[in-house]
Amino acid sequence: MNDALEVQMRSMLLEAWRDLQQPGLVWQVATIVACLAVSWAASRALRRRAPGEAPGRWHFGIEGLKRVLWPLLALVLVAIAREALRPFHPVNLLSLAVPLLGSLAIVRVLVYGLRYSFAPSGLLATFERLIAVAVWGAVALHIVGVLPEVIDALDSVAVPVGKTRLSVWLVLQAAFWVTVTILAALWAGSAVEARLMRAETLHSNLRVAFSRLAQAALVFVAVVVVLPIVGIDLTVLSVFGGALGVGIGIGLQKIASNYMSGFILLLERSIRLGDMITADGFYGAVKAITTRYVVVRALDGREAIIPNEVLITSKVLNHSYSDGRVAQTLQVQVGYASDVERAIAVMQACAAAQARVLKEPAPQAFVTAFADSGVALDLVFWIEDPDQGTSGIKSEIALGILREFRRERIEIPYPQREIRLLQGGEAATAPRTTPGAG
Repeated sequence: MNDALEVQMRSMLLEAWRDLQQPGLVWQVATIVACLAVSWAASRALRRRAPGEAPGRWHFGIEGLKRVLWPLLALVLVAIAREALRPFHPVNLLSLAVPLLGSLAIVRVLVYGLRYSFAPSGLLATFERLIAVAVWGAVALHIVGVLPEVIDALDSVAVPVGKTRLSVWLVLQAAFWVTVTILAALWAGSAVEARLMRAETLHSNLRVAFSRLAQAALVFVAVVVVLPIVGIDLTVLSVFGGALGVGIGIGLQKIASNYMSGFILLLERSIRLGDMITADGFYGAVKAITTRYVVVRALDGREAIIPNEVLITSKVLNHSYSDGRVAQTLQVQVGYASDVERAIAVMQACAAAQARVLKEPAPQAFVTAFADSGVALDLVFWIEDPDQGTSGIKSEIALGILREFRRERIEIPYPQREIRLLQGGEAATAPRTTPGAG
């Protein structure tokens, strides 16, 4: 089967070479250029009409169709033009263009399928077009029959490294198979990660740590297995391994330290998702823990990316390490003539009426000082969701206290200045602060 296909391709190439020496070649080239231009314009018009955001089940099909629309339209137009010109001119060049366009469509949709299967925003997404062009280039060279000559030319450029002869072709082979095995390892790692994330008996930090370790182990095994298969002795890598170790020790020390610190954080569980922490002068909730950094989101929406090494080597305040409940304090003053016991009861009742305030421990108010203007009271209440913010709950309680104090005629004092007139026409001010009614 393969021999027959090879014979057919060689025959097509010979016929195309004969066409290159015929005047009718101009018609074939012009026809191919026209088909490519028309298909390109038509594909752009159809893409503009396509929906921008398709539902999840249709997204893959629509995006895949966009990638093969241009080569498929060109393939159809070239096939039609070939049949139309066959009675008048040789069409061997058009016949050669048909498998080239067909292979381009297949390669583009296959690369997109791989990218979609592994990670929509990963490495394949960034280099999707470059990878598709490289794979199609190899297929095109095979179709036109010059791939063996190209392989021989690449294999002739080589340098001896120890007992191994490293040629450009060997390096390209190794890069290809390493890429394939790494993709397979990443796919297997994603499956393991999905399985671990569904394990309810494991803590979330342990799930993330085990999934990262599994992916790293699978990638390492893939590289170690594939290199001897393509003919590269692993002892050759000892030189590069030593250089890499020196590089890590000098230039990549911080990066390596961050990765090691990330695994320590995930395994020790000293910081977990949702914890309220103060690290490097930044207070907020932990939103993401990666192997290199931790994302902390403040209550005002700001986000800090803190390297893992900082969390290991410096002091970190974890406000919800053993208990997610957080105490909040609201300070109020009442006049000396007011019923302090009634004011305490009103403050506690206003706090208990809020849904976010915990019933146990119950809100409590205390007399903290006899101030210049009145009696200072502190209301202490507990919440278990500080990541939702504290300003709102404090405002609601303060408004409730203000309404009840007005209803109960409990005085909230403010400072006043008293002016005293002396006999003999002289006046003096006594800068004394006394409590006064608001």
